Amino acid sequence: MPAGVVDVHTHVVPKGWPDLGAACGGSGWPWLRVDSERAAMIMVGESEFRPVGAECWDAASRLADMDADGVDVQVVSPTPVFFSYDRPADQAVKVARIFNDLTLEVTAAGGDRLVPFCQVPLQDPDAACAELDRCLAAGHVGVEIGNHVGDRDLDDAGVVTFLQHCAEAGAPVFVHPWDMPGGPRLDRWMARWLTGMPAETHLSVLAMILGGVFDRVPETLRICFAHGGGSFPFWLGRADNAWHRRGDLVRGASAAPPSSYVDRFSVDSVVFAPPALRLLVDTMGEDRVLVGSDYPYPLGERPAGAVVHAADFLTPDQRHKLLATNALRFLHG
Repeated sequence: MPAGVVDVHTHVVPKGWPDLGAACGGSGWPWLRVDSERAAMIMVGESEFRPVGAECWDAASRLADMDADGVDVQVVSPTPVFFSYDRPADQAVKVARIFNDLTLEVTAAGGDRLVPFCQVPLQDPDAACAELDRCLAAGHVGVEIGNHVGDRDLDDAGVVTFLQHCAEAGAPVFVHPWDMPGGPRLDRWMARWLTGMPAETHLSVLAMILGGVFDRVPETLRICFAHGGGSFPFWLGRADNAWHRRGDLVRGASAAPPSSYVDRFSVDSVVFAPPALRLLVDTMGEDRVLVGSDYPYPLGERPAGAVVHAADFLTPDQRHKLLATNALRFLHG
């Protein structure tokens, strides 16, 4: 369908799933404590992780919010707590299949307005490629991945193998930060989300550049980083300066300065303030910024695209690119 606003960054939580210990093996899996017809709590063991509402699992609620916010299409991706990259690959394969199939059930009621993205067992490249292929055949359009697997970043050989497969399959990749470091200085004020998430994304963009990933994967790879690319756009000049002045330590496997690669990836627009969006467009270019909201979570933007509509420096053509055209190219090439 023609789209006026396409939101590439939203999440899903099914209302129920099998007992993951019984279905996948292992212990300590997330489970859902259902508190009412429209409210639940994601639990990890006996600890409360995040409250969620019906908009996470009910297509009608989601579509009503989209109508109220003027959003035509949403990309619906997993919630990162379910990635399971720290588990044995066979368990991660099983949990990915469970949640990917449930995501299709949630999005089916939305027709072409809800675009499903799958998750994969990224710790095992062969299994990740196989699950992506299964999901693409079943109706998923792309894949969401976390920005790292333990201590391995996106320049890890196995991750690069998966990204090359995504390029060959024509599957868009959405990169979401997750599993941020904690500690006394970060475990207050949601500091892991306010500082850790931007830093995690910044590090992973650098890993793809300085690790030589963009020099190895085809230019057909369509990849987008959440949250405006984290702190990377603000510090691109610092990275270029370091690449030129301390190339002995910084250049890594990259063939060119970091700024040479900004046309190889996209970022979403969840930066909330027009001055930040201006920096983002100036740094990344008007063709590389896509509306994202982080719906339905409370640190997201409502309505999606509000900062784009509020940015008086954008021309009508630029605004349309950010609201829809860029996202459609990301999704469909």
